[in-house]
Amino acid sequence: MKVLRTMVKIDEEKCNGCGACVTACHEGAIELVNGKARLIREDYCDGLGDCLPVCPVDAIRLEECEALPYDEQAVQAAMSAKASKASDCAGKTKGRGCPGTQARTLLKPTFLGAKSTTNSAQRPSELAQWPVQLKLVPVNAAFFQDADLLLAADCTAFSYARFHEDFIKGRVCLIGCPKLDAANYALKLEQILCSNDIKSFTVVRMQVPCCGGLELAARQALQISGKSILMKVLTLSTDGTVL
Repeated sequence: MKVLRTMVKIDEEKCNGCGACVTACHEGAIELVNGKARLIREDYCDGLGDCLPVCPVDAIRLEECEALPYDEQAVQAAMSAKASKASDCAGKTKGRGCPGTQARTLLKPTFLGAKSTTNSAQRPSELAQWPVQLKLVPVNAAFFQDADLLLAADCTAFSYARFHEDFIKGRVCLIGCPKLDAANYALKLEQILCSNDIKSFTVVRMQVPCCGGLELAARQALQISGKSILMKVLTLSTDGTVL
């Protein structure tokens, strides 16, 4: 039976799909559906509005309306199930999962007979570790220790021609897209920052609204970690210009 209570309302016309509200909603009431934030469970929304201050386009408001009562027990059960599933997946990956998700340091190739590095075909990759996807990387891999960390939006490497030389070189590189990935970036980054001695933190994002979610997650993670780590944010235009 529905009751009159305060609820989150999302204006999908304003929503840019950054996913910041999904991360902020600890109850799991909000998800991205077709690139837009949507309240998928009325009974999971506590009406407190943790999602409001993180929305960069003011697409969320609170209003009093008829809705299902908040079901705290269901929320706790869902959160426990999600945590258990994540733990099981991590264990399977560590033991016998896909080789593509296993953490490892990459050896740099040598190009025999190469007389010049002006030929792009002779340039070795600057990527020093695997995996690079933020969702897949383990929290406490050996390559994180004393590392200069780079968090890059998926599109940045395609818009900036010298991405390997100018950004990846000398850094541990992680990539992600808050609009496409259903993941709590802030939580994962916080765990990485807290579990390792990170020397510096660089974020490279595009000049598009949805990339604001990536920067926000990085800032939240650094703040929650309580560590004093130098963080630098670089923004690229769609033509590859550093703004």
